[in-house]
Amino acid sequence: MEPLDTDLEYIRTEPRPADPTRRFNAMLFLPLLGGLLAIIFISAAIFEFDLSGLVDGLIALMMVLFVVMVGMLFWAFAPRANKTQ
Repeated sequence: MEPLDTDLEYIRTEPRPADPTRRFNAMLFLPLLGGLLAIIFISAAIFEFDLSGLVDGLIALMMVLFVVMVGMLFWAFAPRANKTQ
């Protein structure tokens, strides 16, 4: 029988290099929501759906998405803190 290899090898892993586009990738859902909203408006124009009951909700949604977009832009452009001290 061969002896078991019980020596533990500790591998030091370094943090991944910061990718500046990584935070911007989190914002990719905003154009998707905008495209979905455009499809709703186009389908309402073509098929003459009644959106009068949804106008207040859609305007509120657009205002909330605008605030979310501005907040995420501030977050994405923010300098990164160095946590390796």
